[in-house]
Amino acid sequence: MLLKRLLISLVLIGLVQLVYADQSINISSPNNNIQLGLLHRTNGDLVYQVFYKGKTTITPSGLGMKLKSPELSLVKFDLVGIDSSIADETWQPVWGEVSSIRNNYKQLVVKLSDRSGSGIQLQIIFRVFDEGIGFRYSFPQQAKLNHFIIADELTQFGVSGDHKAFWIPGDYDTNEYPYYTTNLSSVDATGGGAAQEIHAKTYFDKNAVQTPLMMKSVDGIYINIHEAGLINYPAMNLVLDKSSFSFNAHLVPDAVGNKAYLQTPSVTPWRTIIVSDKAAELLASKMILNLNEPSKVANAPSWVKPQKYVGVWWEMHVGKSSWDYSGGQVGSQQATRVPHGANTANVKRYIDFAAKNGFSSVLVEGWNTGWEDWFGQWKEDVFDFVTPYPDFDVKELQQYAAARGVKIIMHHETSGAVTNYERWMDTAYRFMKQFGYDAVKTGYVGRIIPRGEHHDGQWMTKHYERVAQKTAAYNIMVNMHESVRLTGLHRTYTNWLASEAARGNEFNAWSVGNPPDHETIVPFTRLMGGRWTIHQGYLRLK
Repeated sequence: MLLKRLLISLVLIGLVQLVYADQSINISSPNNNIQLGLLHRTNGDLVYQVFYKGKTTITPSGLGMKLKSPELSLVKFDLVGIDSSIADETWQPVWGEVSSIRNNYKQLVVKLSDRSGSGIQLQIIFRVFDEGIGFRYSFPQQAKLNHFIIADELTQFGVSGDHKAFWIPGDYDTNEYPYYTTNLSSVDATGGGAAQEIHAKTYFDKNAVQTPLMMKSVDGIYINIHEAGLINYPAMNLVLDKSSFSFNAHLVPDAVGNKAYLQTPSVTPWRTIIVSDKAAELLASKMILNLNEPSKVANAPSWVKPQKYVGVWWEMHVGKSSWDYSGGQVGSQQATRVPHGANTANVKRYIDFAAKNGFSSVLVEGWNTGWEDWFGQWKEDVFDFVTPYPDFDVKELQQYAAARGVKIIMHHETSGAVTNYERWMDTAYRFMKQFGYDAVKTGYVGRIIPRGEHHDGQWMTKHYERVAQKTAAYNIMVNMHESVRLTGLHRTYTNWLASEAARGNEFNAWSVGNPPDHETIVPFTRLMGGRWTIHQGYLRLK
């Protein structure tokens, strides 16, 4: 990595210009298409704005933090220093659609001191790429207090007009909405339609939307707002002020209403703004990946292998078979019973089909005890993740699949009982390795236990990271369902191959279904942060 340290004086030609009174700092991307402007006003406010090819993309927008402990708003600052650097490197991903990725940016570290006299030091780190910008807050080691409770983040994203937007409601617990396409002035997260199918409905404001948010500006520029490197922090939603067309960051709260607990030194995720006049260039961007840390997974190239699979799961959704051994159907009030889907003979049919048609693996849902008593019960210990139903012969299926060159993918539905799953993880992963499983699909259907935590809050984002770390320690690949949307962490945890975190095709089995444009919008929204588990086709085995 070429890293050139630069000292900033009053004028730094080609990189930074610093002018006193109101202090103005301007920095351009390597190709000069993106310009970032910072303004430190004499009253202590710090605002930023973004231009693309000379056009305003993000209007002057505020930066800051609101703390609960100590009770303080960090919005007025003294500017105590600026560092800058340039980076240009190329790295090789373990897997993906390209063999190498260039990471080229200019960086500013703006060092701030709270003007109120608290003594709190804060840094904001900006990176300017050819396709956009990323910035994050950093709390360095403090002279006094070194732990903070975040009440909210005061980041703003102002846009220049009533843009066309592709959005879903700012729900704390689910991403499984169809995308709406409206102007910003028509955003209404409580507007009914297909959104009313969702059982959680924990959106908090009718003008709130989730990230990634895709917009097309009134002058034809595509703007995508998201985040990168979501670790030890809640996910960010956006609340639209329709009077000014400005978004305010809103962090998902915990059970008592706090947003985040930080111990210094600590950093927030990157806030990302990707911009282009060509939509396809947003899809080609690797900026979010570049803002994540390099892989922490040992020997990943030797065992992390993306693959195609078929699965015993769709037949449950259409009512042909059941997850539970007794033949009951999830959510059904009828006494009608259907066969248990995850039985040895049926799984062998899928293995045969996979072997014949070039599929590497077979996912099997409903193999383990507990499905009679899981859905909507809010129980702590429904599943143990190692006890199969009597008609599912783990050893026989292991041998049968291995003889045909096929792997079986494990399924761990937690029913939202996350603490229970964490108690079982080591035991469950040892069980997997004993019987030849090297990939697992986890699930988080229902409300999170402990009560009051949300799927997208800090408590759960830390859990998802623990699952990625723990599975990596056992050389297990993981695909998480009902999780937070991805933010490029598959670079850091290369065994985290995909997540659901979007409305998938199972909705075509038991609801009004997905609108035709849903899967054309998702690449420019949900997929900006990482891979999506979606099943593109259905075959009926005879």
